[in-house]
Amino acid sequence: MPLIVDAHADIAYNMLKYGRDYTRSVEETRRLEVGTDTVLDNEDALLGWSDYQRGQVAVIFSTIYSTPARWHTGVNHKQVYKTFDEAYQQYHDQLLTYHRMTDSTPDKFRLIASVRDLNLILDHWQNQPPEHGHPIGMVVLMEGAECIRSLSELEEWHELGVRLIGPAWVGTRYCGGWREPGPLTNDGRKLLSAMADYNFTLDLSHMDEQSALEALDIYRGPIVGTHGNCLSLMPNSNTNRHFSDRILEGIIERDGVVGVAPYNSYLKSGWLVGQNKREEVPLRYVADHLDHICQIAGDALHAGIGSDFDGGFGLQSVPPEIDTIADLQKLVALLQARGYSEMDVANILGGNWITRLKRDLPA
Repeated sequence: MPLIVDAHADIAYNMLKYGRDYTRSVEETRRLEVGTDTVLDNEDALLGWSDYQRGQVAVIFSTIYSTPARWHTGVNHKQVYKTFDEAYQQYHDQLLTYHRMTDSTPDKFRLIASVRDLNLILDHWQNQPPEHGHPIGMVVLMEGAECIRSLSELEEWHELGVRLIGPAWVGTRYCGGWREPGPLTNDGRKLLSAMADYNFTLDLSHMDEQSALEALDIYRGPIVGTHGNCLSLMPNSNTNRHFSDRILEGIIERDGVVGVAPYNSYLKSGWLVGQNKREEVPLRYVADHLDHICQIAGDALHAGIGSDFDGGFGLQSVPPEIDTIADLQKLVALLQARGYSEMDVANILGGNWITRLKRDLPA
């Protein structure tokens, strides 16, 4: 099986909001959460350490993320912010959670902040016997940048291991975003200029098209889209959450990667949890989005996975072939059936992200 890199997982958010323990298996987490508000709010879990092992998921982009109060729903009010200071504190707490997690269980999870860190993880997966398992490498991604109260704080975030920044979730003071469209602001342009000084990777996910197009023009550092599907395959979706072909072309021109999310609502327009059946969105829909990116690129070097699993949805909202993250390996046969070579498939499932990490991380 090829190694998988998952470019989006809200691990710390789930740990601090719901008390999930990702050293457990998915099966154990589901058993412990039966009948709880967590399942009502976030559905059944898809991520767990043993499931990462079975699926050969070697690296994940682990987010720090909190919800702005104006978009918060549900009864659980943890990890919700009203002010920039609250956002800073919650994002900072999540980042320290990763440090404590990797310090206490280095056999299971390790932070990746450099190419050396990445190579150690890959060497373990490729050359060590699997009997006792392999550590999962965690690259820290900031989703939504309201926690950056001033540009001088970028040094602190970088020192603590943040390597990718997505300025938006919904709209922020930096740019238009999901549900709240708009351009880059003056503060947003200043943020991008300062980010480039540290070679942060810019994540266009959740950015409104207007702001993303300008960012493609002016950002001097690396650019990716960690978790966003193809707008042209989602007719009448009535959302600015997906990537237009213009954005896909821009990311590809910048030699970036786009991670596809296997979330039914982002795979079939009009699909709603509880109203539609999982069977209506087979896993081949994920292959459709991956293939669309590859067709635009003319190669298989710019498509990847960004599952967003456990990020506000779970088992009830993914294709029926998926029970846990391990089942993303089923994409191998689907892609090969479309004529993709073994190397192409290995690149799509993980190799493309690994190539960019080796290029963009500090030595």
